[in-house]
Amino acid sequence: MNRVMRELAALPRDARDTLFLLCVIGLILLPQIDNLPWWCSSITAMVLLWRASLAVKALPLPSKWWRLALLALILGATYATHRTLLGRDAGVTLIVSLLALKTLELRARRDAFVIFFLGFFAMLTNFFYSQSLLTAFTMLLALLGLLTALVNAHMPVGRPPLMQAARTAGWMALAGAPIMLALFLLFPRFAPLWGTPSDAMVGRSGLSNTMRVGTIAELALDDRIAARIKFEGDRAPPQSQMYFRGPVLAQFDGREWTALPSWARGAQWSSNLHVSGSPVRYEVTLEASNRPWLLTLDVAQRAPEVPGYEVSGTPDLQWFASRPINDLVRYSAESYTQFQSGPLKRTGGQLQAYLALPPGTNPRTAALAAEMRADPALAQADTQAFVQAALRRLRTGGYTYTLEPGVYGNDTADEFWFDRKQGFCEHIASAFVVLMRNLGIPARIVTGYQGGELNNVDNYWIVRQSDAHAWAEVWQEGNGWTRVDPTGSVAPGRIGQFQRLTPQPGLIAGAIGSMSPTLAQNIRAAWEAVNNGWNQWVLNYTQSRQLDLLKNIGFEAPSLEDLAYVLLYLLVAASLAGAGWTLWERSRHDPWLRLLGQARTRLAKAGLKLPDTAPPRQMAQAADARFGPAAQAVRDWLLKLEAQRYAPATPDSLSTLRTEFRRLAWPSANPAKG
Repeated sequence: MNRVMRELAALPRDARDTLFLLCVIGLILLPQIDNLPWWCSSITAMVLLWRASLAVKALPLPSKWWRLALLALILGATYATHRTLLGRDAGVTLIVSLLALKTLELRARRDAFVIFFLGFFAMLTNFFYSQSLLTAFTMLLALLGLLTALVNAHMPVGRPPLMQAARTAGWMALAGAPIMLALFLLFPRFAPLWGTPSDAMVGRSGLSNTMRVGTIAELALDDRIAARIKFEGDRAPPQSQMYFRGPVLAQFDGREWTALPSWARGAQWSSNLHVSGSPVRYEVTLEASNRPWLLTLDVAQRAPEVPGYEVSGTPDLQWFASRPINDLVRYSAESYTQFQSGPLKRTGGQLQAYLALPPGTNPRTAALAAEMRADPALAQADTQAFVQAALRRLRTGGYTYTLEPGVYGNDTADEFWFDRKQGFCEHIASAFVVLMRNLGIPARIVTGYQGGELNNVDNYWIVRQSDAHAWAEVWQEGNGWTRVDPTGSVAPGRIGQFQRLTPQPGLIAGAIGSMSPTLAQNIRAAWEAVNNGWNQWVLNYTQSRQLDLLKNIGFEAPSLEDLAYVLLYLLVAASLAGAGWTLWERSRHDPWLRLLGQARTRLAKAGLKLPDTAPPRQMAQAADARFGPAAQAVRDWLLKLEAQRYAPATPDSLSTLRTEFRRLAWPSANPAKG
């Protein structure tokens, strides 16, 4: 390690500066690995390593034909991957690639400036995909790195230390922080803060308008956060009642469940729902899913208030946004855990779609339904009695809940009821609904999330992808649609607060967990609370809160125009203050003159008084004449101070000379003559 450090220290300035810039670029691009095509990450890494090797070995840069060939390859690969050269994903791919290619023609300062500004733009692209606290912290480090490289490029010839440029960059960032804060607080907001173009991307919610056996099972061990819920007054309903409604599936082809078309869903929203009891009020922070569905606690009577979106409801109690949720959004909602939905009486064929089954499928389940109908114990039984009979069969028939049920055949309900007798929630709900329909009972599947986990640090309920769930709704005369969760009969611990699905911990988490069972959980809870606090503060700073800020400082009826004026006045005031400070600093508080004055004061204490106009060389000569060898170190330091100011190139920076000044052994007032 020491040898490597010595070799790096011995590199020429150009090579050192190039390696530092390449490291900063690597830090900027590191968070993008998961968002870039594999070939883009590979080419970028190879180009950066190639450029680093050329810098260390002092080899010439490749010809323009190499760069043109790589550019053509990247353009072709980008188009082949994204089928376009426009949009977010394709644009980010090109920006990252061009930033890497530009390093291959880094010859002059102007080339470096192009890289600097491409780097600043590449930093912003990270926020297209994530606005977490970790992303913000990483980009802050990258910002300081770019500023350091920019300051270093303006420093004089020689080999000024990078730490000196880093300190200057740090002071620049601190000086600009008030301006950045003012822009954040006062720049008018017209849309959600992190809005980006809507490109096709992989959905992250795991729910869709279709459900094939095995889909949700694969999702259940996904530990990513789907939503965060904050209940008003921390009055959360019991976990067993926390059903967050997603897509409702009613069409079945024997293997796959899909949603009914809008024309087949029956009555309008207003006539479809009747609520009772006290409402539960809460706020939802929903992660990006590229889907228009808005998760609400079952069931929300009124549309959630989602800033920047128009919200509409469907007769099956699902809420939709006007466009896919491609960014983290925060909205308020109000739900009732006691409700009735759907028609109370069967008239015409409005429920026929919820009885339909593919002909010839699941014959053994159909035979089971006929057997139940013929059972004397169920003679004249109503819907509730048949539901309880099916649930009793699930509880007592040897059925088990598993994440690895195996591959099912074409008659999935038959296999579950009679052969495998094991499955995840989707297998259980699907088999239950097929049985109900064979009994002549309208039934459907609801997908969404069930339960959650309370973070005791910030009192937010965390709903993860592992909480994805599927349950059933059956129609009863006089009651409408009624929730039935057959999974609770097979595995009661899956519903509510007992057994939560958790993924296999990683190496580090597993090691921490083995030492302390609760330490890893507490660390995760603390981090999620901090990150959530960051998100809530950023997302919740909307236009209304901007106007409230103006009210607090004296505006009676603030508007966007007032925001613009206040921001303009602050920027003008800051500019004038900065200019005034710079002029004052240059005229009266030159750091070099200040250091020279301190040296003059120390010599005066030793008995050598010199005029204020004496230059360093005259002061050195006078000290040598007065104190002799005792002033050797002081004389040398004064000459280096003179060189730092007037020599065309000097290895000593002002900060280095300031440090040496504090360590100097100054002569006494009455030195002995030798």
